[in-house]
Amino acid sequence: MTVRAVEVPELWMPHPLRVNPYLAGLRAETETWAREMGMLHGEGGRAARHGDGIWTRSQFHAMTVDQLTAWCLPDASPADLRLNHRFNIWALAWDDYFAHEFKRTSDLPGALAFTARLHDFLRPEPGARLPYPENAVERGIADLQQQFFPPRLAHWRREFNRALAKYIDAGVTELANSLAGRVPSLIEYAPFRRESFAAHTAPYSVELSTRARIPEEIRDSAAVRGLLDAFMDYMGLANDLASYEREVHEEHDVNNLVVVIGESLGLPLHDAVPASVHLVNSRLRDFEYLRTHEIPLLVRQSGLTPDARAELDAWLRGACGFLSGLHAWYTGAPRYVPADHTVPEQRPGA
Repeated sequence: MTVRAVEVPELWMPHPLRVNPYLAGLRAETETWAREMGMLHGEGGRAARHGDGIWTRSQFHAMTVDQLTAWCLPDASPADLRLNHRFNIWALAWDDYFAHEFKRTSDLPGALAFTARLHDFLRPEPGARLPYPENAVERGIADLQQQFFPPRLAHWRREFNRALAKYIDAGVTELANSLAGRVPSLIEYAPFRRESFAAHTAPYSVELSTRARIPEEIRDSAAVRGLLDAFMDYMGLANDLASYEREVHEEHDVNNLVVVIGESLGLPLHDAVPASVHLVNSRLRDFEYLRTHEIPLLVRQSGLTPDARAELDAWLRGACGFLSGLHAWYTGAPRYVPADHTVPEQRPGA
């Protein structure tokens, strides 16, 4: 991986890539939902009638969202894999639409109005009446709101929408920072990046894939909170390295770990990059230490039942697979790497 002309040391990933066995079926229908929502230009879909396409067909397939989903959720059923795939498409659609419509044009008032309308679609009440969607992003979130909350995950209804609200609000904050030339401080950046990456939705995705939860008896413990923070930090901070070129040099964004570390510590680019890699790897090591040392100790002290322990083990295995899948996507997807880069071997995993 490179950041501009600076070679980036390899990000550490101790977990092997596992691939969902239903990837082929997902690939066969990968653009169906995006076309129905009007996210693709032309070809007779909604975008041709509404004029709100976000990607060309080739741009959409180059993102390999099907691989991202199958790599991150190797244990998901076909139905759960399909649902998370649509969410991943929507999150990328929001990101690219927001960047094109508001970041590239420095349109903060437009971003505020767009975000305010999206909030009206984040209604956790079952059967809530939503506004009529006016563009592909609104159409996608309106459709997903009807699918997001299967009965077994009803506890996530409010929390998941709260995470989505943080995600879309963070886009406005990022734009305001860039327009003001305000680089976030290193101390504030990591928790903010959890919001701007939608990392707070990731535990839901792991639950969706594994059908397992972190047991309630230990969910609010310091060890579990620390594990979840490290889990979420890796996602967004590693993404900053993968997307540095696009964000900083194309979108003129100041909300990037490399920029933040360089500004906070007074480092030039060739020193800020390895410092950023070190921080990302450190957060993954924190996750691993908590997973292998602190969590087992907590389990013994809390007296979890065998069933609760098995559920926790399944969730943790799913979380490791999620991080491994993201790492593979960051280092192999055309969205982040040159076209001649070798994509990681896809090994179906059980």
